[in-house]
Amino acid sequence: MILTVTLNAALDLTYRTRSLVPGATHRVGAVVERAGGKGVNVARVLAALGHETVVTGFAGGRTGDTLRELLSGAANGPRDALVPIAGTTRRTVAVVDDATGGTTQLNETGPAVSPGEWAAFLDAYAGLLGRAGAVALCGSLPPGIQVGAYADLVRRARAAGVPVLLDTSGEPLRRGVAARPDLVKPNAEELAHLTGAREPLRAALDARRRGAHAVIASLGRDGIVAATPEGTWQAASPKAAKGNASGAGDSAVAGLLSGLVEGLPWPARLARAVALATATVMAPTAGEFDAATYEELLPLITVTEHPGA
Repeated sequence: MILTVTLNAALDLTYRTRSLVPGATHRVGAVVERAGGKGVNVARVLAALGHETVVTGFAGGRTGDTLRELLSGAANGPRDALVPIAGTTRRTVAVVDDATGGTTQLNETGPAVSPGEWAAFLDAYAGLLGRAGAVALCGSLPPGIQVGAYADLVRRARAAGVPVLLDTSGEPLRRGVAARPDLVKPNAEELAHLTGAREPLRAALDARRRGAHAVIASLGRDGIVAATPEGTWQAASPKAAKGNASGAGDSAVAGLLSGLVEGLPWPARLARAVALATATVMAPTAGEFDAATYEELLPLITVTEHPGA
C-alpha cells in the first residue's frame, strides 16, 4: 500500500470559459468538481496505475463532506483515511481560458487545525505507516500546524523503515530536507529558494548535501532533473505540452513513487514521471492525466545522464 498525506486537502473546482477578461462577467461553459490537494491528486494517479493507495490528512465541514463523498464514489480510487476536524476544508478554483489555453488558479488558505486534531492525526499516521510500502508528504501546511511538521513526519516514516517522499516548499521544505527524506520533488523555483542556486542540477546536488537522499526537480517544459546516489539525469518529453499544468507535478510524484515501489531503475522512474506530467497538462480536466497520451509518450521520453556531476 502507498500512503499519501494531504494536510491541507481541498475541494477542487474547474471552470471553463471562452475567454477570461479581468473585471468582466463570464459565462462558465463547464464545471468539474473533484477531491483535491496535492497528496489526493498523487493518490488518484497511483490508483489509476493499479496501486493500492490510502489518503490521509484532514477534512471538515460541508466542503470536507463533499470531498469524502467524491473519494468514496470513485471506482477503484484511493481509500479515505482522512481525519475529521472542526474547521471547513478549503476550496480551490481553476479558471481555464479556452481562447488561450491558460489557467488562473485561486486557492483558499485552509482551516485551522487544533492541537487535539494534530494528535489524532499522528495516531492515525502511525497506524497507517505500519502497512505502507512508501509514503508521500505533499502540499502546504494549514493554519495551526507548526512549520516543522513535515520534518517530524519524515523522521517518523524513517523510524518505521518506510521510504518517504516530500513535496512542499519554503521553510517546511528546508526543515523537511534536514530530516533526510528519501526523495524530495521541488520545482525549479522552490529548489532555487532552498539552495540559492539557479542552475537546476547544481541546486539539486546542493539539496542532496543538505540531507535529501535523492532530489528530483520539475523544470516545466524542460522536464525534470534528478540527482541521486546512483547518478544524475535529465528527462524530457519530445512533445511540447499545451494545456492546464495544474496537477502535473503531482502526477510526476505518482510516477516516482510507483517506480520506487516497483523497483524500477532511475531512468525508467524519470521517464514515467515526465510522461505522466505531460499527459496531465494535455488532459481536459485539471489534475487528471490522459491515459492514451501517457501510453503514447512513455517510450518517447529521453533520459540523458550527466556523467561525473
